[in-house]
Amino acid sequence: MIERYTLSKMGNIWSDKHKFEIMLQIEVLACEAMCKLGLIPKKALEKIKKTAKFDIEEVKRLEEKTKHDVVAFINNVGQYIGAEARYLHMGLTSSDLLDTSLSVQCVEASDILLVDIKKMLAVLKMKAKKYKDTPCIARTHGVHAEPTTFGLKLAVWYDEMRRSLERMEQAREIMRYGKLSGAVGTYANIDPYVEEFVCQQLNLKPVNIATQIIQRDHHCQFVITLALIGSTLNKIATEIRLLQKTEVLEVEEPFFKGQIGSSAMPHKRNPVICERISGLSRLLRSNTQAAFENISLWHERDISHSSVERIILPDSTIILNYMFHKLIPVIDGLLVYPKNMIASLTKTNGLIYSQRVLLELMKKGLTREAAYEVIQRCAMQVWQETSDFKDILNRDRKVRKYLNPNQIDACFDIKYYTRHNDLIFKRVGLK
Repeated sequence: MIERYTLSKMGNIWSDKHKFEIMLQIEVLACEAMCKLGLIPKKALEKIKKTAKFDIEEVKRLEEKTKHDVVAFINNVGQYIGAEARYLHMGLTSSDLLDTSLSVQCVEASDILLVDIKKMLAVLKMKAKKYKDTPCIARTHGVHAEPTTFGLKLAVWYDEMRRSLERMEQAREIMRYGKLSGAVGTYANIDPYVEEFVCQQLNLKPVNIATQIIQRDHHCQFVITLALIGSTLNKIATEIRLLQKTEVLEVEEPFFKGQIGSSAMPHKRNPVICERISGLSRLLRSNTQAAFENISLWHERDISHSSVERIILPDSTIILNYMFHKLIPVIDGLLVYPKNMIASLTKTNGLIYSQRVLLELMKKGLTREAAYEVIQRCAMQVWQETSDFKDILNRDRKVRKYLNPNQIDACFDIKYYTRHNDLIFKRVGLK
């Protein structure tokens, strides 16, 4: 079974404690950079590095008075440092601290999600290989189309998850920017070297240009990526839900001893995890709308984005992490019923092979229109009479004029539809 993992690590990234730890690190690094520039005495820097700390409860108490979270934080840290606290936050503005720490948090959250994606890829790869040659029916518009294999379904999910990995890596990179350029981004009261030094120490890049904030198209792209990945998980969950319907029952969520499906109906085994995935994906998509709204702020900045981001960034990363946490074990323990897949292949009495017969008639010289008319007429008989498609073809004079019984039989060979599986699997990196 897949290694179980907890969500506490993702939650801790968004805790007040961790946020203040990053903010303190930024303030101390800024002092170190200014010391290198000769703006802060070395002894003062040593005192700052030795004594700088914070108390969360005291920060909260101070914020009740100041109505400003960063000022409350700086004042609290200053209480521990003493006179040398005058060097804290020199030339900086609140957004220098908040935006840079937020970038660090988003990068850290991305690292967890990248691990999640890789775990999902590993499970999908294993399952795709296992069911590579397990025949099942493909459906279009919810109606039986032509044969495929369950492994190919899984391979589609695997390939899309590979793109999710690339997107998450790009999203991580778009958030790997810091900003310490002062009140409106002009470096009027702080040397650009401070920004370069702090960002380098935090493994961030200085943003090319800022106002008082890092521009919010960065954050919007990040949230969109989370929603897009969540939509892929929803796609997988939805297919499992559809295949678990009683009249289909080709696959099923794991159902554990002692699990209850319904408070009223003891027989129920419901796809509750996949339904949860589908529901949570809606939340991720709804958060993108708020992220779009955050891009346009008044002039060089306002703070209408701040309250929104305090919700959508922690929530979106935690939700997506949780979705992976729930769906990976579902895929890993998925109950697959190949016999039911075979039964589904026979439900249309052979109609799923109609295109093959159509093409064989065209090879014999019929136009597409003429061949289509013949095959559709035979197919409609199957729908109306629930007869066997092959029998009707063998009885049809027009078909028999061009195809003998052996040639008709050959059209119903399921291996014809899976003969390129090796090629497809190679293309998606499953060989």
